[in-house]
Amino acid sequence: MLIAKVIGTTVSTIKEPTLEGRKLLILRQTDVDGVPFGKPYVAVDTLDAGIGELVLTAHGSSGRQTEITQNRPVDAVIMAVIDHLSVLGEVTYQKE
Repeated sequence: MLIAKVIGTTVSTIKEPTLEGRKLLILRQTDVDGVPFGKPYVAVDTLDAGIGELVLTAHGSSGRQTEITQNRPVDAVIMAVIDHLSVLGEVTYQKE
């Protein structure tokens, strides 16, 4: 699993039929303080996450283990919206 921040949305009028009706969001991986780094990537949203939220993502074959993404051509999936992160007893992120 990776921690990522939702930074945007995608619109696709033509796509694989098994992905019809699924929201695709643009994410960037973050550190435990919520600071983004690395290249943006697209993930299937299973939870109605919003721009600016921190989320947990699964990738590769693990990304196809949710009820919504099972047996679909998915490489990344949003599987949790983070409320807060605590590292070594210190809260590093708190959802507003």
